[in-house]
Amino acid sequence: MSSIRVKSNLKYSALYLWADFVTLFFPNHCLGCSRSLFKGEEILCTRCILQLPKTKYHEEEDNQIKSRLHGRIPLTYALAFLKFRKTGVVQHLLHQLKYNNHPEIGIRLGKLYGKDLVDSGYENRFDLIIPIPLHKSRKRRRGYNQSEKFAEGLSSTLQIPWDENIVERKTKTTTQTRKTKIERWENVKDVFQVIQKEKIIGKKILLVDDVITTGATLEACGLKLLAGGCTEISIACIAEAQ
Repeated sequence: MSSIRVKSNLKYSALYLWADFVTLFFPNHCLGCSRSLFKGEEILCTRCILQLPKTKYHEEEDNQIKSRLHGRIPLTYALAFLKFRKTGVVQHLLHQLKYNNHPEIGIRLGKLYGKDLVDSGYENRFDLIIPIPLHKSRKRRRGYNQSEKFAEGLSSTLQIPWDENIVERKTKTTTQTRKTKIERWENVKDVFQVIQKEKIIGKKILLVDDVITTGATLEACGLKLLAGGCTEISIACIAEAQ
């Protein structure tokens, strides 16, 4: 073995030893429970992943979300990864994602849910993933759109393209929190517009958001996509709130 190759191997060995040393004294922490992450763990520890309250709606075509939106929008699939529980790990993760500058949580959850969907045969059921858009001012203030990060993670695992530039939110709305079902619909019914219709004509769209409560936002955006020429709409969210 040449001296150059020996030096190279020693260099990489030293780098790995240094990385282990740094991890030992300045460990990465799970964004779910704050425990130190072990080697091979990413963003969330294995314990938190195993304890995530999954809906498993991808295994049940006629689920609560689809029933909730029945008669309002024709959906092929209605999916949500997790159940939202106040003071639970899902609420904590969503707060970290939306308000504490941790976009990587959205990507990680998208990848995890994408794996569940692949395992259930969903990888060829959609042509394009579209995230619910934020208003430009809100995205500028936050720095990113949390739904885009979820779409990015899903796309990575499902191997289906995603596009954040097809739909825009033309009007800045007030928060949906504490609004009634009717007030939520009135708040979002006319805020979306499809600006690149040529990209959705004849396509099976998976429309994604962070949380679904009444479904008003997804309904309003999905109806615009159907009017724009896509053949199917399905929805997927990080979490379902009751």
